[in-house]
Amino acid sequence: MREKRITQASIFDVFADHEIGIELQGMSRLLDAHPVLLDFVADDLGSDATTGRCGMTAESALRCAVLKQYRQLTYDELAFHLLDSASFQAFARLPVDWTPRKAALQANIAAIRDTTWEAIQAQLMGTACATGMERGRMWRLDSTVIDSPIHEPTDSSLLLDGVRVMGRLLASAEQLPGAPKLDWHNHHRRAKKRARAIRYTRGQDKKKSLYRDLIAQTRAMLGYLEHSAVPLQLAVTDAAALAAWQAEVAHTTDLIARVIDQTERRVFNDERVPAADKIVSLFEPHTDIIVKDRRDTHYGHKLNLTSGASGLIFDVVIEDGNPADAARFMPMLERHIERFGVPRQVAADGGYASRDNLAAAQRAGVEDVAFHKKRGLPVEDMVRSPWVYRKLRNFRAGIEAGISCLKRAYGLARCTWKGLDHFKAYVWSSVVAHNLVLMARLAPG
Repeated sequence: MREKRITQASIFDVFADHEIGIELQGMSRLLDAHPVLLDFVADDLGSDATTGRCGMTAESALRCAVLKQYRQLTYDELAFHLLDSASFQAFARLPVDWTPRKAALQANIAAIRDTTWEAIQAQLMGTACATGMERGRMWRLDSTVIDSPIHEPTDSSLLLDGVRVMGRLLASAEQLPGAPKLDWHNHHRRAKKRARAIRYTRGQDKKKSLYRDLIAQTRAMLGYLEHSAVPLQLAVTDAAALAAWQAEVAHTTDLIARVIDQTERRVFNDERVPAADKIVSLFEPHTDIIVKDRRDTHYGHKLNLTSGASGLIFDVVIEDGNPADAARFMPMLERHIERFGVPRQVAADGGYASRDNLAAAQRAGVEDVAFHKKRGLPVEDMVRSPWVYRKLRNFRAGIEAGISCLKRAYGLARCTWKGLDHFKAYVWSSVVAHNLVLMARLAPG
């Protein structure tokens, strides 16, 4: 059975007398004070094995995940530092004379779900409030965007991706047990030439003819996949492998059909396709199109974050689509009230300002509500005095520094994990690593 923690830790585990070593030691004490966290992680890892190596303990998997986000390491770099650094070895609580390879690290860290990270965050924040590190009486809110691990999309690049992926699917189909030789031709080379020509060609009429040919190559590859279904169904001897291949084909062809549709609507019909109807990646189809202040366009997900006077991140919500800030003010405040109680003072960016939000917050028991931009709201309606308004407005600005730190030091500018579930886990693990470090710095002595 997989163990939750090493039964006998080494007496020689020491942390370097360095800023990073001291922080790691403080973070280690915080994790040791919350043994229930290992139960959350153990449920995700799981193991019914009774023979052979049972894998990393739940404690080591959690600590290695924190290390990765804390130092923003790749799995290969993490494997090296665990082998090379005494402080990393002491923090990770690995078995004596054994360090995991990058494949083992990736498999164990990826198994920790976003709901588990959220539960870990709730435990840490409960401790911060119980010890007086954070009182939760002052609450501030802001939003940001984290990018998905995709290239900037264009219709031509998406069609080219589709041709390339369908070629891989057809090639893998011929490797299935008992599969016959399929009748198909790979159009990737021609599609690549058309996509490149579209990129460097000026004039809509010239581009339209290139798009027609590129779409024709894409439809030809779709036809090959469709015609291969019957021969494979009759010949393949491994039903499970065939079912998995068919599921992948169904998922991929549905996305490619949507890409063809949006391309034809935009290029040939001169139609403005709504952002909600667009596919921007075949590999990360959950990605949203987020336009910030009519300037920068991001491809990822919008986050709403809340923070307190200590700088700790109370909560983060990964939004579906691009909802207006004003529509998310009360849901975020209600989440905070449910977990930490009613804050005495609230500060938020001007995008959250509305008379309805002000009234709802005051009905919930908040004494002072300050929006960075007044949006026609009198100061005396929001707070007790102009002095209080200035203080809360300055307090709100502090969350900008927190978001900047999360982006620069904890990888929240761009997610590097694939899939929506792993995207959410990446966000929460970054927040947990940030809060662990800050709590270690704020802890007395």
